[in-house]
Amino acid sequence: MTSANPDQAPAETDEFLWLEDIYGDRQLDWVRRENAVTEELLSRTGFERTEERLLEVLDSTDRIPMAGKRGDHYYNFWRDAEHPKGLWRRTTWESYVAPDTEWEVLLDLDELSAAEGTEWVWGGSLFLRPADGVSYRRALLVLSPDGGDAARYREFDVVDRAFVPGGFDIPTAKSRISWAGEDTLYVGTDFGPGSMTTSSYPRTSRILRRGQELADAELYFEVPEDHMMAVVQRDQTPGFERDIAVDIIDFYNTRTFLREGGEWVQLDVPLDVNVDVHRQWLLLRPRTDWELDGETHPAGSLLAASLADFTGGNRKVHRIFTPEPSTSLQSWSWTRDRLLLNLLRDVSSQITVLAPEEGWRAELLDACPPLHSVDAYAVDDEDEEAGNDYWLISTGFLTPSTVSRGTLAVGGSEGSTATAVKTSPAFFDTSGLTVEQHFAVSADGTRVPYFQVGPKDLVLDGGNPTLLNGYGGFEASLTPAYSGMVGRGWLERRITDAGGVERRGVYVLANIRGGGEYGPAWHRAALQENRHRAYEDFAAVAEDLAARGVASREHLGCTGRSNGGLLVGNMLTTYPHLFGAVSCGVPLLDMRRYTKLSAGYSWIAEYGDPDDPAQWEFVQTFSPYHLIREGVSYPPALIWTATSDDRVGPVQARKMAARMKSMGAGKVWFHEALEGGHAGAADNRQSARMYAMSYEFLWEALTGGLA
Repeated sequence: MTSANPDQAPAETDEFLWLEDIYGDRQLDWVRRENAVTEELLSRTGFERTEERLLEVLDSTDRIPMAGKRGDHYYNFWRDAEHPKGLWRRTTWESYVAPDTEWEVLLDLDELSAAEGTEWVWGGSLFLRPADGVSYRRALLVLSPDGGDAARYREFDVVDRAFVPGGFDIPTAKSRISWAGEDTLYVGTDFGPGSMTTSSYPRTSRILRRGQELADAELYFEVPEDHMMAVVQRDQTPGFERDIAVDIIDFYNTRTFLREGGEWVQLDVPLDVNVDVHRQWLLLRPRTDWELDGETHPAGSLLAASLADFTGGNRKVHRIFTPEPSTSLQSWSWTRDRLLLNLLRDVSSQITVLAPEEGWRAELLDACPPLHSVDAYAVDDEDEEAGNDYWLISTGFLTPSTVSRGTLAVGGSEGSTATAVKTSPAFFDTSGLTVEQHFAVSADGTRVPYFQVGPKDLVLDGGNPTLLNGYGGFEASLTPAYSGMVGRGWLERRITDAGGVERRGVYVLANIRGGGEYGPAWHRAALQENRHRAYEDFAAVAEDLAARGVASREHLGCTGRSNGGLLVGNMLTTYPHLFGAVSCGVPLLDMRRYTKLSAGYSWIAEYGDPDDPAQWEFVQTFSPYHLIREGVSYPPALIWTATSDDRVGPVQARKMAARMKSMGAGKVWFHEALEGGHAGAADNRQSARMYAMSYEFLWEALTGGLA
């Protein structure tokens, strides 16, 4: 790689730059050869049996059909063995709660894919809100041709159960689209040169009217090319109709605009404040401490104001949530008359209900057992009868997920306690297992929580095959969750060691800095030049597991995907002495060139800019591709990705595997799914194969099968 810009970081030799041609014949031949080597290795294990057992979970017809309410119907997307591409379907409430739900199939993606010769992957639906709010009929369906982020938007009629003849049809791209009315869309898409940002997302939003050619759409809003994305949405709430535009500068900085008098008027708040406009209310969540009219509101707090007053110059706000050292705000949801706050207290859920018209009176919703995750959100805040109904989604490592529904007490109504509507079956044997929470101490003295799932009678002699999972980025929180994949793929596994002791798999989830478990400060602590803290935290958990006798180095593996792939890539290159095996999925690894690959430019706010020499000084310290050294004893590693991943892309994984092998790292395997996008899989079979590959590789490596 060379650079003509003297202000950029010095160039270095990249002998595997040729692998960046994603669809080149030579490159795909290399991929197929590497795939064959990995598949031959796995064929000598129990891979096929594991794959089938995991597929049973994904294809189970007893899984919870999660549903979203639109008008009088509840909509669900479903995949199983008979419908690998999936069905989009709907039902009534009476049928949904019945033992045998009767579904009306709206679209069969397997039939559509066969008819059109394209392997369509479901990406969701965007409904047009009808005038009466009940008779929902038109929707834009989001369909990806390969499972990537780029998708086609097509207008569909749920009554006719067919695409609308001559209806809206936006070609495949990384688009951002919303309804502006029955015959109008706000469209951000690839309109040609200059219409996409450096991050590969739309930099303009245009007004597209029914029957109009895409090229003739009128410019409505635009952002600079080096910003991340432009988004325009029409708030369709009756009585509060308005247009809102957002200039997403990067992941953590935005400008929000309201359309007033034919002009865009910017909301006067700092760039790092999250904004939510709902009916007459304005909610504001600062990511750093914010001084407003002489009062400092801490990062991670939630402020409420009258939208009309705030935009009119009266900036009086009510602080309706104040974070504590152990408690953070994760999300919120509006019912018709209440605001639900989903909190974490030391990574266990807590839910608060606020009454806006009663001075934001707060009370706890008693629905959250310890070491579990419970999320509350509105069923349909516009429904006359069900406006204050709420869903509860509760789950735990050993507790199958449950969907419950309740009604909040408002005025003279007593409401009703949430009762279970659907419960997931148990997919693995939990007898003898327990969940514990522990805290490791990182290099700078910070206490880092982690969950441990394993036998109650765990022998603490370091001999237990243990899988450590983590992420640590983008303020994303990892919380307890039931997973038939983890259960069957790891927790149910047993092996008798040479001393005659039966071992079961132990699963560990680390809540390291860079995530959002303790709010924005927890995330900010590992940004850019402080990225090493996330890796020190993860290493501290590994060391704590060894110190407590859970797993010694040869029995401890780690896994991560995407930003988590970067995490375990750093474990592989900087902390190889702590791990017996590494599974690295759809990863960032080449931090010198990540901004030039796929959507990488949009992550500069997280990692730093490698083209700035001062920032490259710290970025290179966590770039696994540049940290590989000859003569180092690396643990066995499986590096896996997907050709159609247009978010991170497959080339970083390719180059990492190639460079490690060229430097003599003997136990490195690579696999690339030829479809599936950033998720690594486009259907249940591919998902089962991906998980089975990772679990089987790790188990064999940690129990001597790769020796």
